[in-house]
Amino acid sequence: MVRGDSILKQFNRNDFTIGSLEDELRVDDLCRKLLKDFHQHLLRNGVPPLDAGTMAHGADYYLRDYLVSARSRNLFQEKEGDVRTFAATWYIVSTLEPKAEVLEGHLSGVREFYRFLHSQGLISGEYLSQIEKECDGISWYTERIESFWNIRDDGYLAWERECSLKER
Repeated sequence: MVRGDSILKQFNRNDFTIGSLEDELRVDDLCRKLLKDFHQHLLRNGVPPLDAGTMAHGADYYLRDYLVSARSRNLFQEKEGDVRTFAATWYIVSTLEPKAEVLEGHLSGVREFYRFLHSQGLISGEYLSQIEKECDGISWYTERIESFWNIRDDGYLAWERECSLKER
């Protein structure tokens, strides 16, 4: 089901499981290679180079900084809510000046990356639909950014509870 001559032929989903720092470094490298394949896929499909680079960058930030480094999560573990938690909380608290338009660019890259994975038979259609739904929540994510800037006194805990980074 996997097409093309790329890293996609060379791995198994379990290769992306993280249990140690060494695993994290190995998975980070696998993600880097997978993102290069994604970027090439976009270019082959007529996406202008600047747009392809922007989408790959958005997917890279989500995958390597959030899923791999911050969450130690296998990107093929089809877990509902990862994109939502990234956009509604992690991006906001991990970015010096969070901006909705920048976040929207990241989410565009995430959406296209998961469409790419689905086109290669690597994720289910149901999971892709969930990812797309979470990527489309920009109005709520914008409200979250605004409400973050309006936190007063000890209001952070209540704000964070709305979309907690704590494992459920």
